[in-house]
Amino acid sequence: MYQELIAKKKKLAVIGLGYVGLPIALEFAKKIQVIGFDINSKRVALMQQAIDPSNELEKEAFDGCDIVFTDSLDVLREASFFIVAVPTPVDQHNVPDLKPVTSASKTIGQVIKKGDYVVFESTVYPGCTEEDCLPVVETVSGLKSSVDFKIGYSPERINPGDKVHTLANIVKVVSGCDQESLDEIAKTYELVVKAGVHRASSIKVAEASKIIENTQRDLNIGLMNELSIIFDKIGINTYDVLEASGTKWNFLKFQPGLVGGHCIGVDPIISPIKRLHWDTIQK
Repeated sequence: MYQELIAKKKKLAVIGLGYVGLPIALEFAKKIQVIGFDINSKRVALMQQAIDPSNELEKEAFDGCDIVFTDSLDVLREASFFIVAVPTPVDQHNVPDLKPVTSASKTIGQVIKKGDYVVFESTVYPGCTEEDCLPVVETVSGLKSSVDFKIGYSPERINPGDKVHTLANIVKVVSGCDQESLDEIAKTYELVVKAGVHRASSIKVAEASKIIENTQRDLNIGLMNELSIIFDKIGINTYDVLEASGTKWNFLKFQPGLVGGHCIGVDPIISPIKRLHWDTIQK
């Protein structure tokens, strides 16, 4: 797969062109042929004019990119390597809403062919890729994973508004359904990630890593916020305290800050515990 992608004999598609999907699509489009797919035709029309609907990227980011933006399944069928970067929200009861990823899975099932690859980047609980998304792809396509096509998971690490920690500069966790898929997926991502990739031992491990890294920040920043309120009430400067504590070799240097959005606030809720709750209510 990798060799055919770099030789431009096959195309890569990114499904979902929000603040995560679009930067990935454009970065790959500097190296290989890319199809950018989104169900929102108005967003597609803007990107066809080199305008980022999320207002994260400048017009220059589209320069020199071999990419076609579309909402057409017929165009999407031309791809052989699919990356899913759709959102994974929670509902009003903080239960994971899997409709976007299952809908994307149905879309892939309609266009996937023998020999193709599918990599999910959406934040999900451990097991979701193989137990919730994969069966949808198989049912719709009539194909069998690991026999007719390969599947993998690579958690996104896009930090909106951050011009330093970009896709190319952050180590990318990758995983696959077998050794062959892991190697091909890793080599494909190495095309655009200068910082390199980390090969996780399984898809579930890669899914869990995303949950842990976000939950760690959520808990620790929240703790620093609580402590800063206490310190303020007793007349202590929080940053003086952190400077003193930071002299210990194993101190985790978190600071008070915003807790919100998806990576902190929503994503930590999509946890193994929530997964158990989801399984329970499904039964």
